[in-house]
Amino acid sequence: MAMEKIQIYSRQWAGLALILLLLNNDRLMANPPPSNARLQEVAHRLTPALKKAMLEREVQLGQPLFIRIFKASHELEVWLESEGEFTLFQNYTICDFSGELGPKLKEGDLQSPEGFYFVTPEQMNPASQYHLSFNLGFPNLYDRTRGRTGSALMVHGNCVSIGCYAMTDPIIEEIYLVADAALRGGQPFFRVHIFPFRMTDHNLHQHRHSPWSSFWENLKQGYDLFEATRRPPNVEVGEGLYQFGPD
Repeated sequence: MAMEKIQIYSRQWAGLALILLLLNNDRLMANPPPSNARLQEVAHRLTPALKKAMLEREVQLGQPLFIRIFKASHELEVWLESEGEFTLFQNYTICDFSGELGPKLKEGDLQSPEGFYFVTPEQMNPASQYHLSFNLGFPNLYDRTRGRTGSALMVHGNCVSIGCYAMTDPIIEEIYLVADAALRGGQPFFRVHIFPFRMTDHNLHQHRHSPWSSFWENLKQGYDLFEATRRPPNVEVGEGLYQFGPD
């Protein structure tokens, strides 16, 4: 009887050890964002001031991140999750973007994208020729279903755009550090929602004759959900449209 109990306990501990091993392997397989000497120097130089600024807004470096971009007003908002909802940390000025209001359609049209995108650790690039950058992941599923093409659409520094959202180097350093910390803190990806303008009823009415008005009405659904809940919605694609649900 004693031997049977030992065997049962041994099997139980072996099973528990296997579960823990698999969990640890999953963590190891989740690649952190890349790093290099450039990023380390930026982090050493800016982290103390960045933490102090966050403390004043009751957020912390490493909390989950959400980014919104507004073309017309050249704004990039950085939001951080705090106590179940997202708080605006900073509103940065976009130095330059390409094209006009409306989505990117094809490679080489020099148009900056609009829509709902997400960034994983693999899309972060601290060795960018534009100082620091992260790839937006264009084309997403919505774009691909409509035959849209393009590549290497990023948010980056150096204030030069041929389809990207370009920031000054000091601004991209702050944004990049916040994004890097969020991903290293366990967020598997962060969302980037890109709009032509703030999606108010007034602004949509002002642009009601645009060929993109129906597309923007679809974007507004996602915009409104965040405005109401302060949580970015879960975005899917169905029947040729963006569709939204709770995060």
